[in-house]
Amino acid sequence: MIEIRNMDATDEYFVGTGTHTDESDEIDSCARRRLVWLRGMHEKGLRVKVAILDDERAGFLYAIPIEFCPWGPLGHDSLVIPCLYVLNNGHGVGKALITAAEEEARRQSRKAVVTIGYRHDFWFMPASFFETNGFSECEQPGQYRSHTRDRAVLLWKVCDEHAEVPVGLRSNYKFRPIAGKVVIDLFWSTFCQTSDIEAQRVREVAAEFGDSVALTEYCADDRAILSCHQISRGIFINGREIGWGYEAPKDGVREAIVQALRGWECDSKSCSSPTSLCPECAPTSASGSWTHFRV
Repeated sequence: MIEIRNMDATDEYFVGTGTHTDESDEIDSCARRRLVWLRGMHEKGLRVKVAILDDERAGFLYAIPIEFCPWGPLGHDSLVIPCLYVLNNGHGVGKALITAAEEEARRQSRKAVVTIGYRHDFWFMPASFFETNGFSECEQPGQYRSHTRDRAVLLWKVCDEHAEVPVGLRSNYKFRPIAGKVVIDLFWSTFCQTSDIEAQRVREVAAEFGDSVALTEYCADDRAILSCHQISRGIFINGREIGWGYEAPKDGVREAIVQALRGWECDSKSCSSPTSLCPECAPTSASGSWTHFRV
């Protein structure tokens, strides 16, 4: 039997760590930061639905009013599912969590439930799963279009015929050089565990280079910042995006800074740089959005 409940104090560690309990101090530290944010957003309508299967936690779902969701999209009067995680598929847990989100939307008088699904053969938020549960495509978010192999679509399930169609993020990134420095523009949010951990790593590595590096942070928790730049997650070094999908490794960030200090010199035939680091090996991108949750 599946039980769905709002996150309580006993669920917080499970949710805060993204189910990665007792794995590392880094994840636990991130969990503490995220839980402070999650608790603070409760009064704005954020709800975390936790699934219990056979007396064990089996997954969770975030439901966030679109006006406050740091992952996007943009719009009004909808409830966003930015992330749904199920530990073991095939038991109906994902469907039960979606049903709970729909009930929450009606409880909050929201006119639609919105999510971002992916059309690829991978476990992360597959569009087909949501479509099976009554969602339909309303727009392909502009922020994700550069990642053609992980093509994302904006999906929704309408609760009210007067629902406003949400709009996907469209990057408005503009690089502003600073003479004599490597410029790092860091876009991140507390909501996303991957992004929060990655941001802390970038800060620590940037500090190693002292005054040679200028780090500017853009936190999508601030709705004005997200609306202005429309990037929920991204690392740009001297205007070029770097990314690994998972949390940026410190060694990779460090290597990117070193290469920037050397003037981006690279032998394109033997380049082992991350995506979009080398101007000869990959095109400039302004997307920067990944996560590690699944349905």
